[in-house]
Amino acid sequence: MNRTEGEEEDGEGEMDDKKKRKKDENAKSDDKVTLKKEIGLLSACAIIIGNIIGSGIFISPKGVLEHAGSVGLSLIVWVCGGGICALGSLCYAELGVTIPKSGGDYSYVTEIFGGLVGFLLLWSAVLIMYPTTLAVIALTFSNYVLQPAFQNCLPPFIATRLLATICVCILLTWVNCSSVRWATRIQDIFTVGKLLALVLIIVVGLVQIFKGHYDALVPSVAFEFSQDPSFGQIALAFLQASFAYSGWNFLNYVTEEVVEPRKNLPLAIYISIPLVTLVYTMTNIAYFTSMTPEELLTSNAVAVTFGEKLLGMFSWVMPISVALSTFGGINGYLFTSSRLCFSGAREGHLPYLLAMIHLKNCTPIPALLVCCIATVLILCIGETHNLINYVSFINYLSYGVTIAGLLYLRKKRPNLARPIKVNLLVPITYLIFWALLLFCSLYSEPVVCSLGMVIMLTGVPVYFVGVHWKEKPKWIYILLERVTYLGQKLCYVVFPQEDSSETEPLTAKAID
Repeated sequence: MNRTEGEEEDGEGEMDDKKKRKKDENAKSDDKVTLKKEIGLLSACAIIIGNIIGSGIFISPKGVLEHAGSVGLSLIVWVCGGGICALGSLCYAELGVTIPKSGGDYSYVTEIFGGLVGFLLLWSAVLIMYPTTLAVIALTFSNYVLQPAFQNCLPPFIATRLLATICVCILLTWVNCSSVRWATRIQDIFTVGKLLALVLIIVVGLVQIFKGHYDALVPSVAFEFSQDPSFGQIALAFLQASFAYSGWNFLNYVTEEVVEPRKNLPLAIYISIPLVTLVYTMTNIAYFTSMTPEELLTSNAVAVTFGEKLLGMFSWVMPISVALSTFGGINGYLFTSSRLCFSGAREGHLPYLLAMIHLKNCTPIPALLVCCIATVLILCIGETHNLINYVSFINYLSYGVTIAGLLYLRKKRPNLARPIKVNLLVPITYLIFWALLLFCSLYSEPVVCSLGMVIMLTGVPVYFVGVHWKEKPKWIYILLERVTYLGQKLCYVVFPQEDSSETEPLTAKAID
């Protein structure tokens, strides 16, 4: 709404008063309150790489080797694991430019299969998947930071929880609430730090190879199996590797904040996944230049053991690198998971307050606070090992459902505008591999998988009561309205104005 000349001449007091009553300025195109597009190609790559490289590569080599049974097969698993992630990411690239919405799996599944399926993914993600992952990464960070002060014992339980809470609540949540640019700069800096730490490991490993210390990598030794290889054990090795590669789809959660998403989203995927696969494989080769398979299997932190053996007085670099890596991982998970809450609220699957952004900073403060509070609650539970198992199953299940949706969308809407269209062999190959690993998980850990399904299915009654039931008692709507109004005043947030420029091709051809 344009203001008259009389309004222009009013004093600052009247202007402040008008601001409190209405946000008329939002109607101006220049002052539009919307999610800011501040994620360029470099930051997009940093989000993918930074979310993949958490603590997994520093710890997971033990699990992969244990189930693979030999050095040679474990390296093959690491390479093939990256290849499978590349297939999945190509499918997500097509979905990301065809349905250019933030929210990743949830937004695609909701668009393709409808509200209930999308809500179940959202429910499990918000209830347990992302808070648990954030809690575990935060605890890993605090353990590595406190370990030098408690060299002869484990850090105290309360100390690790307190430091993890400070890291998540006070520091990173505040940064993400204050500025998208600050959050992405932190991600950029810490991603570079992670890569430098891994490059250090690789360089030291190459020096060892040039010195002739590669006995474990000689083919005749590398394929000596400590146990007879079986399909089940190999599948479990792939599951361990997939944990280290998890996060490859996270850029799709912030599509609406990416500059030129139809160009930069797929390009970031094409750059990041091969780079991470190369770094992971070379890092594992470096590990085996200084450690025997037996030594690696007995180590609780492979990178730290590697540093103690080869870096001498500079061995402190490895624990710090792991701590910095996990700190950047917390930032990346918090940044992306809050956008999932934001997208769910915008679709009407969560309270509308979570779909609002700060009037000046354009950050989804209510969604960030919900992610923070959920993570702190998980930290207070104490034991997170079993929760991680449930999370891994639910997360892996969501990948397959989403990529199956790509095939369904091809059949249902063949004329839909697709800036990127992958060969059908890509999603089919991924789904075959996904189904084999899923079957193996169900066979080897039926209780864990069953409980994971139960957690997801608890969302069914919640969906029908909270979302599908439209004729609720009037007092419920009044209560929600008052809570929303209070939340708006406390967080200084409003509904964002939609930028339809990137979604026009989708809506133009949505009805075939």
